[in-house]
Amino acid sequence: MDEGRTARSKRADARRNEEALLDAAAAVFVASGVDAPVRDIAAKAGVGTGTIYRHFPTRADLIVAVYRHQIEACAAAGPALLADCPTPYAALGRWINLFVDFLVTKHGLAAVLRSDDAGFEALHAHFLDRLVPVCAGLLDAAAAAGEIRSGLDAYELMRGVGNLCIGADHDHRYDARRMVELLVAGLRRPW
Repeated sequence: MDEGRTARSKRADARRNEEALLDAAAAVFVASGVDAPVRDIAAKAGVGTGTIYRHFPTRADLIVAVYRHQIEACAAAGPALLADCPTPYAALGRWINLFVDFLVTKHGLAAVLRSDDAGFEALHAHFLDRLVPVCAGLLDAAAAAGEIRSGLDAYELMRGVGNLCIGADHDHRYDARRMVELLVAGLRRPW
């Protein structure tokens, strides 16, 4: 009986450690790009570089794991933000900010996976399957509350946000977050 509990506890610890490592890698990727040194990720996670390589033998493995982890985090954040934020529009705005962070990592992923088009297409399909319904739910809630126009398409909004984020890492004068804020402000219902 104790052995089963110990094994479950170790598995839970291993999952928490892996999540902490993925969170650290995502933060480093957002700040420094997907080519950031593994030692920076290890330092942020509070582990040795060997731990990272033990979980993720290649950089592509780590980037794909971060990508999937961020998809799941974004998907879970939508309902949580609706429950915690004062208004659905506030929840939508906070979710879009998380989505922007995710997109920074996603753009780096494309370069890493160029040789694996099928793998990239499968990840992109997973991304759409998980996140478009979450965005749609946030839009519907904000529209139902009378905060934004009704009839907005989640895919179009996400595509627009994505387009505003392209190239932001190559031009220090361009503030993608500011442009996304303007886009989200433009969703407000005219009074």
